[in-house]
Amino acid sequence: VAALIKEVHRDWSPAAIRSALMTTANPLDNTQKPIIDVSTNLPATPLDIGAGHINPNKALEPGLVYDTTAEDYIKLLCAMNYTAKQIQVITGSTHSCVNRSIDLNYPSFIAYFNRKGSNSSAKVVQEFKRTVTNVGEQRSVYTAKLTAMAGLKVKVEPERLVFKNKYEKLSYKLTLEGPKLLKEDVVQGSLSWVDDGGKYVVRSPIVATNLVPDSLL
Repeated sequence: VAALIKEVHRDWSPAAIRSALMTTANPLDNTQKPIIDVSTNLPATPLDIGAGHINPNKALEPGLVYDTTAEDYIKLLCAMNYTAKQIQVITGSTHSCVNRSIDLNYPSFIAYFNRKGSNSSAKVVQEFKRTVTNVGEQRSVYTAKLTAMAGLKVKVEPERLVFKNKYEKLSYKLTLEGPKLLKEDVVQGSLSWVDDGGKYVVRSPIVATNLVPDSLL
């Protein structure tokens, strides 16, 4: 499917193609109900199914894409404490890791809770900054639509993105606020940017979890 998209959009990067596939994917099954995790018989989370079932036709016209450069990935590797030798093996070049960032411009979000500390009643606030590129209509306006997440306050700023040109880039910030320890190990939601004409729905899954990987402890 990625190869078919590349054939139509020769100038798109691998990250833009991945973004198009993810943000147009469907989290529902063919009966229009949430995809079920057969091991629990409960609705599956993005940790199980990613963004959902891909839709090749919609992916050809995603409206907005989250693009990423090689330098962004190097900053991520640095933030994940990869050694200089490991980064050289992956990238084929040397890097000093002056800049580090765990917040990749990725079309999904995961917030880790279960943070250690003496004050268990304290709130944890996590922020994500993202930049989207308009690949749809030249003049277009997108409005943020958030699904509620149990036990969390979710906010996006700004709530509207106004594009005046094709390929214009605009940024926003997503904020999640909640307790140090969530009542459920995994809480899921989504952020969708919906254009005023109703043609495009650019959906990103959001996950908040107590299941913190060892690399982040």
